[in-house]
Amino acid sequence: MDEKTQKLSLKRELGLVGAVSLIGGTMIGSGIFMSPQTVLSTIGSPGASLVVWACCGLLVIMASFCYAELGTVIRESGGEYIYILRTSGPVVAFMLIFSSVLFVRPAGVAGIALSFAQYVVAPFYIDCPPPVLLVKCVAAAAIITLAVVNCLNVRFSMSVQVFFMVAKVLALAVIIIGGVVMLIKGHTENFEDSFDNTNLGINPIGIAFYQGLWSYDGWNNLNYVTEELKRPEVNLPRAVVIAISLVTGLYLLVNVSYLTVMTPKELMSSSAVAVTWGNKVLGSWGWIMSVAAALSAFGSLNGTFFSGGRVCFVAAREGHMPDILSMAHVRRLTPSPALIFTTIVSLVVLIPGDFQSIVNFFSFTAWFFYAITLSGLLYLKIKKPELPRPYRVPIILPILVLIAAIFLVLAPIIDNPQIEYLYVTLFIFSGIIIYIPFIHYKLCPSLLTKLTVFLQLFLEVAPAEKNL
Repeated sequence: MDEKTQKLSLKRELGLVGAVSLIGGTMIGSGIFMSPQTVLSTIGSPGASLVVWACCGLLVIMASFCYAELGTVIRESGGEYIYILRTSGPVVAFMLIFSSVLFVRPAGVAGIALSFAQYVVAPFYIDCPPPVLLVKCVAAAAIITLAVVNCLNVRFSMSVQVFFMVAKVLALAVIIIGGVVMLIKGHTENFEDSFDNTNLGINPIGIAFYQGLWSYDGWNNLNYVTEELKRPEVNLPRAVVIAISLVTGLYLLVNVSYLTVMTPKELMSSSAVAVTWGNKVLGSWGWIMSVAAALSAFGSLNGTFFSGGRVCFVAAREGHMPDILSMAHVRRLTPSPALIFTTIVSLVVLIPGDFQSIVNFFSFTAWFFYAITLSGLLYLKIKKPELPRPYRVPIILPILVLIAAIFLVLAPIIDNPQIEYLYVTLFIFSGIIIYIPFIHYKLCPSLLTKLTVFLQLFLEVAPAEKNL
């Protein structure tokens, strides 16, 4: 027994600073450099777009408080997956992991890679939009590079993360300072009548929120690695508050800066906002913004890869994914099978997708499962009040966030039904069809066992339980 407990213990190595930069570093990705124009064009007026950004931040802070309580009650890594598994049962949890591994995670990776690519090629195509094929090839190259980095060495991929975190906070600081200088000089004309032409439909508000929340995606990253956090009951809520308030503040100031320098029309027609901003404020040094935005997206992509491997890993540990995905490289100790799998699926999603539609369907699926997770928290609060809770939120919080999540899932469908949403919903529920024969009745093991053995030898991996 002693041997076994030693084998399975994960080291708690993540302190408060590491936790904050894991959340912040994945949140500040490509979104803040890409989504402002979509939020503005969907909602219609500068004032309303700032309101949307602020509300997104508020919603994410409330949601992450609820997650902090979940993380201190259910102290396992794996985020939504493990919470749904413990509150709603294995079928719903499998639906989540099925759509997450085959669609949500890869779509996130593809979306970030596309915006990285747009920024890399933007300086070479100043007057016209860059060719789509070129953008997708650059995006694919970025995905493959990061897959290789993450397969080779965990420590290297974490130092990449820290380096890029510093780079993007500096980039955002440059944008904010530039904006403040312009405001002091008296460039306030874009803020007069700032609520004219606001679109107050259900659909525009929903879609604007999708695009805004895409920039906040990553707020729940810490919940994927709870088992490695020092004193989670103290550090989880703290890290969440620090990181998310910091990011919300930065985002609002950056948007004010964009709107100070550019008219709403210029902002909406720009394919890469930060580059347009750079060209107007920094003149011949405008290309710096392009580099900064690309670095930022690259760092966020790295973070997404890093935590994405965890979810696969936990699901395989619970028997919901093929065993091969819960294995790690013998010498390098990285979860290479899970990473290779994510890479392949991301490249497939990249082929047909464009940035806007990837974001909308990504957000739709993600918030669908956030809603289920939050109802799980309500269930725990009402039915199991006796569980030890070092950190608790008032019951009104999960209720408010749940209402917002339901609105975000239903709004675009009711107001402007698109056949794609039906496909996505069917895809989520098709997880059940796979669950019954393969997971519940464990059919077709012999073929899979042969394949697992072959892949184990080919990739030099072994079941990863030890975390020495």
